[in-house]
Amino acid sequence: MDQFEKLREWIGKTETRTDNVAAWPVAALAATLDRNDPSPRIGDELPPAWHWLYFLDAKPASELGPDGHPKRGGFLPPVPLPRRMWAGGRVEFINPLRIGDEIRRDSEILSVEPKHGRSGSLVFVTVRHTISAAGTVAVREEHDIVYRDAAKAGDPPPAGKPAPTTAAWQRSLSGDPVLLFRYSALTFNGHRIHYDLDYVKHEEHYPGLIVHGPLQTTLLLDLCRRHASRPVKKLDYRALHPIFHSEHFTVNGNPAADGNSAEVWTANGAGHLAMAGTAHF
Repeated sequence: MDQFEKLREWIGKTETRTDNVAAWPVAALAATLDRNDPSPRIGDELPPAWHWLYFLDAKPASELGPDGHPKRGGFLPPVPLPRRMWAGGRVEFINPLRIGDEIRRDSEILSVEPKHGRSGSLVFVTVRHTISAAGTVAVREEHDIVYRDAAKAGDPPPAGKPAPTTAAWQRSLSGDPVLLFRYSALTFNGHRIHYDLDYVKHEEHYPGLIVHGPLQTTLLLDLCRRHASRPVKKLDYRALHPIFHSEHFTVNGNPAADGNSAEVWTANGAGHLAMAGTAHF
C-alpha cells in the first residue's frame, strides 16, 4: 500500500480555472435531455448542475491515456489503477449562475483514501469545487472519484440492490449511443467507456457502453425541475450500479410529505438502483 499512501501528498493541492457561461451549450444540453426550452438568452439562469458544461479539460491528444482520459498526474493524484469512475458527491446551489457570466472555479483535493475491497485495490479521491461569479459564491460541491483495479474476463457482474417499485415522478429512457455521444461531446469527455464498444467489452469487460454518472445526476435534477414547484438547493448522491446502453432505465423521484425534499434515483433495466440521492428544495 506504500505506493497508495504516497498519494496523500496531493491533499491540499489547488487549481483555479475561469470560463464564460456561453448560451450554445445550454441549448445543446436542453436538446440532449429532450427539453422544449426557449432559446437561451443573456441573463437566463443556468439550471442546477449545468455548470458541468464549463471549465472543461482540453488536454492535447498526445497527453491522453489509453482510456481517453488525460494521463495521470497534474491536479489529480497519479493513482496507479486503470479504472476511474464518478462515485457520487454533494452539491449546493447557493446563488444562480447566468448566461453571460464570467465564472471562476477554485478546486482543492480534500482527501485521498486507499482501501481494499472484494474487487481489489481502491482509491477514493474527493475534490471540492467552489464556483463563483462576480466574487459571489454560486455553487459549492464535493465530487467523489474512485479508482479501481482492472476487471478480468469472466468476473461476475456487480450485485445490484433493488430500487423502490413505486415513484410519484418517473421518466423512462434508453441509454442509446446517440444520447451518450452527445453528452460526451458537450462535456468534452473522452472516456472510451461511453462510446467505444470494442474497448469497453475487451478492455473493461463490461457488456455495453456505460451511461455517465454526471448524466444520470443531471437527469435526476431535471426530473425535479419537471415536477417540483421549487428549485433544488442541495443534492447528495451516490453511484451504486452501472447502466448500459443496451437497456432501458428509469429516472425516479418520491417527494417528502412536507415538500422540502425528495428521494431520487435511477434504476437499470433489471430494476436495480444505479444512482441514488436526496434532493433538498
